[in-house]
Amino acid sequence: MVELSFIDSVIIIFFLLLVIVIGFAVSKTSSKNTSQYFLSGRTMPWWLLGISMVATTFSTDTPNLVTDIVRTNGVSGNWVWWVFLLTGLLTVFVYAKLWRRSEVSTDMEFYELRYSGKAGKFLRGFRSVYLGIIFNVLAMSGVTLAAIKIGAIILDISAIETILCAGGVTLIFSAVGGFRGVVYTDFILFFTAMSGSIGAAIYIVNLPDVGGIDGIINNESINNKISLFPDLTNKETLWTLLIIPLAVQWWSSWYPGAEPGGGGYIAQRMLAAKNENHALGATLFFNIMHYALRPWPWIIVALASLVMFPDIESISQAFPNIETNKLGHDLAYPAMLTFLPTGLLGLVLASLVSAYMSTVSTHLNWGSSYVVNDFYKQLVNKKASEKELVKVGRFSVVILMIISSIIALSLTNAYQLFDIILMFGAGTGLIFILRWFWWRINAWSEIAAMMSSGIISIALTNEKIFSLIFNEYGLPIYMKFPLIVLITTIIWLTVTFITPADDNQTLINFYKKTKPGGPGWNIIKKLDNIDNEKEKWIVPSGILCMVLGCLMIYSALFSTGYFIYGLIFKGFVFLFSTIVFSILLYLNSKKLF
Repeated sequence: MVELSFIDSVIIIFFLLLVIVIGFAVSKTSSKNTSQYFLSGRTMPWWLLGISMVATTFSTDTPNLVTDIVRTNGVSGNWVWWVFLLTGLLTVFVYAKLWRRSEVSTDMEFYELRYSGKAGKFLRGFRSVYLGIIFNVLAMSGVTLAAIKIGAIILDISAIETILCAGGVTLIFSAVGGFRGVVYTDFILFFTAMSGSIGAAIYIVNLPDVGGIDGIINNESINNKISLFPDLTNKETLWTLLIIPLAVQWWSSWYPGAEPGGGGYIAQRMLAAKNENHALGATLFFNIMHYALRPWPWIIVALASLVMFPDIESISQAFPNIETNKLGHDLAYPAMLTFLPTGLLGLVLASLVSAYMSTVSTHLNWGSSYVVNDFYKQLVNKKASEKELVKVGRFSVVILMIISSIIALSLTNAYQLFDIILMFGAGTGLIFILRWFWWRINAWSEIAAMMSSGIISIALTNEKIFSLIFNEYGLPIYMKFPLIVLITTIIWLTVTFITPADDNQTLINFYKKTKPGGPGWNIIKKLDNIDNEKEKWIVPSGILCMVLGCLMIYSALFSTGYFIYGLIFKGFVFLFSTIVFSILLYLNSKKLF
């Protein structure tokens, strides 16, 4: 525990009051209708939406999660989420324009645009509850858990006190300000969060006991943790941290913020953009910041924590008041913050509060949009006025906040949730990619994939079933995720071919509106004599840009890391690669505009 100075307290209180003021300042505009409350009237510029995406994915649980990964599997362990860059850039160069063309209010509304009949309506209603409430609440619970741990270690306050303070402020400006309030506050919260994380990393790595970057690199107990790539000689590590993520995970699994084909709060921001190009620019900016630059302050603090707290026992000894069920490697990040001086501590705490609020506020508004547009308006009261819908939206924000807070009190660590969400979405991602470009996919395909991945994941939690499949005579444990993907994919493909296709008129209308192009729609184009020559298929150019973009951003990620490590030659090599791939990307991306 540390004692907050007057300056630290002023900094934190200032930011709390600032976001409330912004929320109330935009409340009048946000209250006009659901389009304003959930999409800000579709008038947002790319840079504001891009920053909002970055701020949202920078939550209080993210530094804790990265710290847990680094302490457990080294820096290379981050490939479990670095691979989602492929999904992110696929969204940028292929799907951003398609989402904006659809002009839906939520990505759940997409289902009735794309699929026909009762199955499409059911899928829209079910997934609005499934994602908007269940998965959304789990994501917020992880963020809230991190806030609870930070409050306990740094300020020695209870979980309830943390929730009432940080959660209460977030709830107020989210409910009042709507999407516009969320995006405007995200802009301020982003710069606060980045300043805090960078400042903390610089100060902590230069602590006498840490000894700077050289002290970390030359520390024999840490030296095996600094590599950017998994140990190629360790088969299990190689498969778990690199091969499976790169070959299977990125395209096959649904995960908030990295949905294959776009979705969730990323889709919400693309739908709120001024036009297609602003939607593309926003998602590209997000991916550059999210992967290339932002992880390094957290990685550095995580490595430094191994010097100060080499194991969980040392954390427990330093903070004896921490509940046993909350002990984990993720606690090392807030533990390191206790070494910060006056002023910087206030800024870092404000940055973490900012990270918490930006993430939770987005999830509250996004989840509420599902509840209002895709559940209440469709299944409860189709004649509801815009004023009534806004009220329901604000009420659902409150309910989502309460439920997520209750769940957070029972969780242990953020990595726990990461694995759960990843497994439950295993095998569903390919559908989200192909449904835009293959007419034969229907609502039953998605229903089958969603149900089978969930059932298989739950089944594998049974020890008897698990040990029967994964043993020295069967499959290795690291094949668990690919197995779920394989079985799920076989099931939904089978269901696709044995169930009837959507009616022709629905498919024709969808194609005319979104203009996805490609051979997967040839049958439908022939039915309505749609001119193929006028429509340029964006996928080939989009995939090329995706590859170039990945090479650019990964090069920037590695360049930054090697410069921080003091490996100047490697840093310049990857910096040169970044420049080359940036130029190639710029030249080829012109084909998409």
